[in-house]
Amino acid sequence: MGTLAGHLLPASFFMLYSLYHSVLLSLALLWKQKDLKPPLPPREKRGHNRWHWTIVEGVLKVALTFTGILGELFYPPGVNRTRLVDWEAPQRPFLFKESWQHITMYSFFMLSGVVDIVSQRRLARQNVRLERAAEALAFFMVVLLMATHIENRGSVEVRVHQLFMLPTFLVALVLSIEVWVPSQPTLWVLKTWMGLVLSSWLLQLCVVLYTPPSGQPWRGDSTEDMAFLTTFFCWHLGLMALLLAAVYGLCSLWLRHCSSGVGSLGPRYKMCPTESSNEELQRLQEEEELQNGGV
Repeated sequence: MGTLAGHLLPASFFMLYSLYHSVLLSLALLWKQKDLKPPLPPREKRGHNRWHWTIVEGVLKVALTFTGILGELFYPPGVNRTRLVDWEAPQRPFLFKESWQHITMYSFFMLSGVVDIVSQRRLARQNVRLERAAEALAFFMVVLLMATHIENRGSVEVRVHQLFMLPTFLVALVLSIEVWVPSQPTLWVLKTWMGLVLSSWLLQLCVVLYTPPSGQPWRGDSTEDMAFLTTFFCWHLGLMALLLAAVYGLCSLWLRHCSSGVGSLGPRYKMCPTESSNEELQRLQEEEELQNGGV
């Protein structure tokens, strides 16, 4: 992860993940849902289908983090960072500190993906609180490891990572609150907004540290350069708020277009005659099932 490609992988994943949650948030607010992602029904009521689209999120977490771990251990080709301690040296020093910190971060997000899969496919009833707790733990681990990751670094690298830690901590905090206080739209908005900010700032970190547009590296001894880093971070806060509002607006337009094309999106209800016979009620039920596609 100590390279441009190594930072782009998690930055791209976080950005796609945050945009996905932006769509979920917008639809949940427009439909006035009680939950951001409605929980699955009990396992005995899910039918015999062994695959469900809800576990895709967990599978992607496991697959992408496993790819990141392999990259930390064996990229570029020919490198082997599996050794943790140099037992041949008299002082027994630890090896590859940065790589093992990144591997630890990836591992906790992989654990979150495994918890998602087990909760959604193996438990009799989905445990949403356990999923949120595992995800919060992963983000807290990022903040904790970042606190030591920036030791003995240049001023620019310290500043950009400190700013990255702020939205990461807020995401972890909101996830922790949701373990005990779920179904709070205000928390959904804050969590999604901070997720977009940490994703975009991680992409900005790649630009600052590896590919500055001016071709000149940022100077840690320049008060102007350091001040503009914080200024850019504030711009990210505003731009990601606008992006979240734009996603909400697009989802609203899409729902209006769908509802105008096919009528009401919700279930259609009819008055049931109170004096009908059992045969009449059965006939009305069969007609309604045919109109609704047999569902």
